[in-house]
Amino acid sequence: VQLQASGGGRVQVGNSLVLSCATSGRRQNTMGWFRRAPGKEREFVASITWSNGITYYADSVSGRFTISSDSAKNTMYLRMISLKPEDTAVYFCASSNEYSTPYLYDQKSYDYWGQGTQVTVSS
Repeated sequence: VQLQASGGGRVQVGNSLVLSCATSGRRQNTMGWFRRAPGKEREFVASITWSNGITYYADSVSGRFTISSDSAKNTMYLRMISLKPEDTAVYFCASSNEYSTPYLYDQKSYDYWGQGTQVTVSS
């Protein structure tokens, strides 16, 4: 399984950004986004299951971020709106065989990782 994240950049507060994660190889059950802010641990952002589209979000992004997937393109997306300075981080996409919480919140449940893409939100 190979994952390639893209779409990061520098935006101003309140603006939007869409991240993409292209996958190749064997598909696992669930895809997720994590992020690591400067000086902090990597944290869960959102996840989506390929088969039924069930999604989970961290409280900090719920209502502002939307995760989606396109099976035909083997690509996952993260649409981010109303961005805040605290959203500044390196965003990683990852793949897991898990289906449910709380396991999907734990990065240890993810077997494959993309290289990360930087998102910087400036005021």
